[in-house]
Amino acid sequence: MAISKEKKREIVADYAERISSTQAMILTEYRGLTVANISELRHRLREVEGGFQVVKNTLFDRALEEAGIPVPEGQLEGPVAVGYCFGEVPPVAKALIDFAKVQANLKVHGAILGGEFLDAEGVKSLADLPPREVLLAQLVGAVQGPMSNLVTTITAPMRELVQVLQARSEQNQEAAAA
Repeated sequence: MAISKEKKREIVADYAERISSTQAMILTEYRGLTVANISELRHRLREVEGGFQVVKNTLFDRALEEAGIPVPEGQLEGPVAVGYCFGEVPPVAKALIDFAKVQANLKVHGAILGGEFLDAEGVKSLADLPPREVLLAQLVGAVQGPMSNLVTTITAPMRELVQVLQARSEQNQEAAAA
């Protein structure tokens, strides 16, 4: 059954809305997945602020063009579904990669991140990134270490001067007491 032009406009508008509200889109092939598999995957992605949508290739391509996002040739062929990252990208990428390990019928082809296309290996690299909290802790540690060394270096001469003055004061007190 053919889709009316009005329905196509609605679908493209829906895609455009999702594209504008997502941090990244992970392109997958879902051939062979059952409805139960897709439902389970959607549930897992919702837990990490993601979404999963089967798309009509030509209409999705049109929405990407309207958004000014190029997609390499051959990425929108066959049965394509998109994993949307509404929050952080690494947890969604990890959920999709982990699900693809269990369900061999799901194949990750690549991702569109910041207007750039990443291949499947790039998506795997994203999935391997530590959680945001760990990255922030590493950043704080990297900044805090040199700063504490700087403070120690700056305060060392004053501390040594105070120790010398205190030792001299104690010597004077001992001399006066004797």
